[in-house]
Amino acid sequence: MSGSESPALSFGGVFAHLGPRAVLKDVSFEVRPGEFVALAGPNGAGKTTLLRAALGLLAPSAGRVRLFDTPVGELGIRERARRVAWVPQEESLRDDVPIGTYVLYGRFAHLGPFDAESPEDLRKAREALHAVGLLDRAEDGILNVSGGERQRLVLARALAQDALLDEPTAHLDIGHQLDLLDRVRAQVRSRRLAVVAAIHDLNLAARFADRILVLSHGRIVAEGPPARVLSGALLRTVWGVAADLRTDGRSGVPYLVPRLPAESGPVPAMAGGWGPVHVVGGGGAATPWLHALVEGGYRVTAGALHLLDSDAETAESLGVPTVLEVPFAPLGTEARTQNRRRIAEARAIVVAPFATGPSNLGNLQDLTAASPGTPILLVGHVPMEALDFAGGAATVLRQELIARGAETLPDDAALMQRLRAIRAEAGEPATPPGAPPAASP
Repeated sequence: MSGSESPALSFGGVFAHLGPRAVLKDVSFEVRPGEFVALAGPNGAGKTTLLRAALGLLAPSAGRVRLFDTPVGELGIRERARRVAWVPQEESLRDDVPIGTYVLYGRFAHLGPFDAESPEDLRKAREALHAVGLLDRAEDGILNVSGGERQRLVLARALAQDALLDEPTAHLDIGHQLDLLDRVRAQVRSRRLAVVAAIHDLNLAARFADRILVLSHGRIVAEGPPARVLSGALLRTVWGVAADLRTDGRSGVPYLVPRLPAESGPVPAMAGGWGPVHVVGGGGAATPWLHALVEGGYRVTAGALHLLDSDAETAESLGVPTVLEVPFAPLGTEARTQNRRRIAEARAIVVAPFATGPSNLGNLQDLTAASPGTPILLVGHVPMEALDFAGGAATVLRQELIARGAETLPDDAALMQRLRAIRAEAGEPATPPGAPPAASP
C-alpha cells in the first residue's frame, strides 16, 4: 500500500463471522506507510479472515475496516485494487505469457476500460522486475521460472500495482524466504509501502518486521516491536511450545529456540488398528490423509515434520506419533534416524503432495531405503515440478520411487480402497478393528 501519512490500513473493533462462528473478535490495529507488520498465530487463529476483511472480500459483522481513511466497503473493486494488492500463499500459473506481461497485469486497475499501457505503466513494471531481480528475464515465459522466482514474480506484480498484502513466503525454502523478505523490506523503506505479511516463523518475523501482531482464537494477544513481543511465554501460551529466548549478538534481534519435544509414544486408542501406516507430508499437505486414516481406524505415524508445521499440529490434535525437527532447520541426524525407523516399521507408506525444499528433502531420500515389500502410495499428486523447490532433486527422487513400484492414487477414496486391497492380499480383515464398516469399492 502507498499514500499519505494517515493509516494505510486500520481495523477498529472488528468482529467477523463464518456462519455462526466468530472468527475475529474485537480486532483493532493500524498500519502506516513505511511499516512492515508481520501477522502471526497458529492455524485457525483468524489470519486469513483478517486479510480477507482488509481486502474487502469479507464484510465485518461489527466494527470498521478502512483503507486510507475510507471504509473498504465503500470502495469499488477497481479502487480497492489501486490501493491494496494480495500476494497469495500459492498461485497457479497456467498461460506461458512473458514475465514482463505478467507483471503489467498489476497495472490494469490503473487503466481505463479501453486504455493501453502508458510509458508510466511500463516504467513501473520494469522497476518492479528490477526490485525482485528479474528484469533480465522479462521476455522469458512465466512457466520457465523456478519456485522461488515464481513467488518473486507475484511480488513484482503487486509492486507494480503500488500495493502489497499477505503471505509472501509459503512453500519457499529458507534461502528464498530470506531473499524475498529482504526485498520486501527494502521496498517498504524506499517506497513507503505498508505491508501486512502472514509469517509463520516468528524468527523470520522478528528479523524483518517493524511490528509483530499475534492472533489467537480470533483476538490480538500481542502487538509491538519484536523485542517486546517475542518471549518464551508467548510461544508456550499461544502455540503450546516451550522455547528459550535469545538475542543475535550482531544485530540485536531476538529469536526463539524451541525445545524439541520427545517423540510421541503409541496411541492406546489406536492400538488395535491395522498398521502402522506412515504418512509423509508437510505444510498442511498431509492433513486430509491424516484425518482419513485416523477416522478409518488405522494406526498412523507421521514425519519427519518441523515443529509448528500445520501437519505437525494436525498430527498432535489427532494423537498421531510424529517425528519432529525444530522449525525451518534441515532434517537432522536424530530426526532422520527416527523417521527411517518409522518407515521400516510401516506396513504401508502414504506420501502427500508436499512442497519439497532443502530443509525437508530428507523425507524423500529416506523413502528410497524403504523395504521393497512396503507399498508406497503417492496420493493426490500434482506434477512434481510445481512442488520442487530443491533444484530438481525432489522430482528425481519421486521418479525413482515410481520406478521402484510406488503407486499414484488420485484421492482419499482411492487410498482407502488400495489399503483394503493390501490387507486382503495379506489375508487380513478388510476393516481395521474398531473402525466403521468400509464402503464397497
